[in-house]
Amino acid sequence: MLLYFKPGACSLSIRIVLMELDLPFESVEVDTLAGLTINGADYGTINPKGYVPALQIEPGIVLTENPAVLQYLADLRPQSGLAPTAGTLDRVRLQEWLNFTSSELHKAFAPWFSGRAFEEGEQSRAEINLSRRINDVERGLSDGRPLVLGQTFTVADAYLFVVLNWTGFIGFDLGRWPKVAAYVARIAQRPVVRAALIAEGLLQEEAA
Repeated sequence: MLLYFKPGACSLSIRIVLMELDLPFESVEVDTLAGLTINGADYGTINPKGYVPALQIEPGIVLTENPAVLQYLADLRPQSGLAPTAGTLDRVRLQEWLNFTSSELHKAFAPWFSGRAFEEGEQSRAEINLSRRINDVERGLSDGRPLVLGQTFTVADAYLFVVLNWTGFIGFDLGRWPKVAAYVARIAQRPVVRAALIAEGLLQEEAA
């Protein structure tokens, strides 16, 4: 398999899951602004949508959209427990978290990654919206569960961690959400997560 990624972007969750499953893969960095891979190839011929991730599972077959790719990978090795069995209530709960992360939480970070400076009042509005979505995560973890589905690490945790971790890049303090802050710290300590962060240049190897 071939993963097209941008360091620290949501494609990091695909890398985490590939490594959790011990699936062989190679990766190619993408400059999404230029629309080129690090090798100079036109990324639009690989993923016309222009963003990451894209996962080539075999020549001519490319998957996109994080929730879909994550579930595809988990289902390759159902014994891993990275996704509950299809048709169960737990699987629907997994899909709830994946869709929330993709359509609401991920989107709430967009103003910081737009490539332009905030206009007057825009940052305040963006922070209010992001806070609302982090409130949703805090509420979801309010019963003390260590992971979003309880005790088992799933692909939903891989995606949620990556997006919540962006708070560090934009200087957004999670101190108001102690359960969320503890959750992010807990996931960050997973050996595979640390290895994935190192692979994308987001963590120094000696700090691991």
